[in-house]
Amino acid sequence: MAIPVIMPKQGQSVETCIITRWFKSRGDKVSSGDLLFSYETDKAAFELESPADGILLETFFDDGAEVPVLVNVAVIGQPGESTAEFVPGEKAGKKENAQQVLKNEPEAIKAGSSISAAASLPDSMIKISPRAKKLAESKGINYAIIIGSGPNGRIVVSDIEAVLEGSASSPATNAGAGVEFSEQPLSNVRKLIAKAMHSSLQSSAQLTHHMSADVRGLLQARQTIKKGLASGTEKQDITLNDMVCWCVIRALRKFPEANSHFLGDTIKTFNRVHLGMAVDTPRGLMVPALKNADGMNLPQLSKELKQIAESCRKGNINPELIQSTAASFTVSNLGNYGVEMFTPVINLPQAAILGVCTIINRPVDLGNSTYGFVPYIGLSLTYDHRAIDGGPATLFLKEIKEQIEKFSY
Repeated sequence: MAIPVIMPKQGQSVETCIITRWFKSRGDKVSSGDLLFSYETDKAAFELESPADGILLETFFDDGAEVPVLVNVAVIGQPGESTAEFVPGEKAGKKENAQQVLKNEPEAIKAGSSISAAASLPDSMIKISPRAKKLAESKGINYAIIIGSGPNGRIVVSDIEAVLEGSASSPATNAGAGVEFSEQPLSNVRKLIAKAMHSSLQSSAQLTHHMSADVRGLLQARQTIKKGLASGTEKQDITLNDMVCWCVIRALRKFPEANSHFLGDTIKTFNRVHLGMAVDTPRGLMVPALKNADGMNLPQLSKELKQIAESCRKGNINPELIQSTAASFTVSNLGNYGVEMFTPVINLPQAAILGVCTIINRPVDLGNSTYGFVPYIGLSLTYDHRAIDGGPATLFLKEIKEQIEKFSY
């Protein structure tokens, strides 16, 4: 029995989603759990898995299409089954009609023809950004024949401008001709990140303090865990990042002013720690929140942090967890990239964020006129001076350092 694939509703305020890429094509065999397509909201990017085994009988929207939530996007079933009952709204027959137009009116679709030729095609067949479409229509340009330079061949403003300037009829004519640059529109996720970062720096008083902590205790614990995993005595792989987050949570208990949101006229101080963790994904930076992290032991914390990070990378994270208001404090770890010091940007309205840097061996006086190299991990605390003064911020960072240095497992 054929079943529809529905565009999910990601959050209460989301009304439409943009399909960014199809991983399967019409006629492909799919299994339950296979990735069908990726899509974006104005807040995040996601991937949709197949809900059943069968054949992808029909897809109703192409890459780049903006689709209302809870609308049928595709149909999965067995060969020969009808998909007519699942066609969304007025979309029935549009693909077939569009193909008929392309076959019957080849002369109408050429550079310089009237805009009515393009208008006769369904919008879902033409991948074009709203700004590019508006410009093309205002200038009487037939955008149906333009090969877009954007993602998945999407037509962008620069493509229309190129036609207006007479420099090219499409990006295809410039291929290999010494084009100096390419231009593509920002994805919804990139737009969100850009807006959030700019707003954060523009509307808050951010300062960063740097400190380092002797990390021998963490490294020793890490070695003990790795040996335990090899021998079977340990079941949970706990990383250095997990341990640092554990120490941060302990420090936040002593300095609750850092576990807060600055809301202009008020400061909301949380009784529980909802830990945000910056996660680098192929679609851009995401910061999911781990709710009530202070109520977990270290193995539980490690397991949950891994799960929310993996959900972000797969694109199926709960959108409510990646709102900036979901976390009370955030940790951003660039240590694996070899970064020795950086200035993390606060995820407003949170009052602070900790940047975790790489480990560097430094010369230290070990006593009795003996010197040696000791591994130190860099810590960079950015705080909103509107919410926290420099003294308490420094004491909080020092507490994180002490929690790390006295860590035992």
